[in-house]
Amino acid sequence: MNAPKCEPRGFTLIELLVVLAIVAMLLTLAQPRYFQSIDHSKEAILKTNLQTMRQTIDKFYADTGRYPDSLEELVDEKYLRSIPVDPLTESASSWVLLPPEDADLGKVYDVTTSAPGTGKDGTAYADW
Repeated sequence: MNAPKCEPRGFTLIELLVVLAIVAMLLTLAQPRYFQSIDHSKEAILKTNLQTMRQTIDKFYADTGRYPDSLEELVDEKYLRSIPVDPLTESASSWVLLPPEDADLGKVYDVTTSAPGTGKDGTAYADW
């Protein structure tokens, strides 16, 4: 008795189109959440970087009695390993440096981002 031959069978065009349609539908559901989570992460990193630099500026002032003249001075004096990158502008040189009221105390009293726009809470990034 001869056994029937099993011929390899491929997918039909209809089956491939159904699978591609399902994958496309899943991607349209996942994509907005993915980009929303990226934006949320960038905002969290920005807040952390600003908090770290502000605490470092305060420590520098407590140690020396004056504010630093630049962020590079904080790196040179080993208060920071490196200047953090602004996650919104993707640059370490785009920080906005705010001077103290008394110019004799130094040049960097506070730091903020130069990124335009507002965060999820409605406040401008520059006001953080």
